[in-house]
Amino acid sequence: MNSDSDLQIAGDILEVPHLLQAPREHPATVAEFAGLVRSIAADRSQWEHLVRYDATTRWYHRLRTGPGYEVWLLSWVPGQGSGRHDHGSSSGVWTVLEGTLTEHTARGTHALGTGTQRVTAPGYVHEVVNDTLEPAVSLHVYYPGLTEMPMHAPQCSAAAVPEEAAADAAPAR
Repeated sequence: MNSDSDLQIAGDILEVPHLLQAPREHPATVAEFAGLVRSIAADRSQWEHLVRYDATTRWYHRLRTGPGYEVWLLSWVPGQGSGRHDHGSSSGVWTVLEGTLTEHTARGTHALGTGTQRVTAPGYVHEVVNDTLEPAVSLHVYYPGLTEMPMHAPQCSAAAVPEEAAADAAPAR
């Protein structure tokens, strides 16, 4: 029977300082930004007291900044939406803190409930809407910090196309 332990086989990691990585003070990878979003979401004391609801416009509050990134808290009353947009050269990680939001993209429509997390790359075009009867709250991290939010024309859907044009575009049976 072999009595070698994992430590005897691999050696003591503390004796190999070049293998140790210093912990980062701030996130630098998508996974670390996703972890930041999860940790803020889990600690309601960081954000819950700041939430406001505005019937005339989406409410938002910059919760935190770090080297090159920003954390935003947004609220959405029923019927409010972002319009179809992208985030310029910024990447993003966001989650729904309360309620349900609907995300529309070229790939489809997704209802996003509390705890759902999404990642966006530069140029990712989407529209986010609260199409429920209850308010919603979301948390967004952008890296680099958000400097632009170009708006895009609404997507053309079959429901928005006049009947004659839809009939002309329909495949022959």
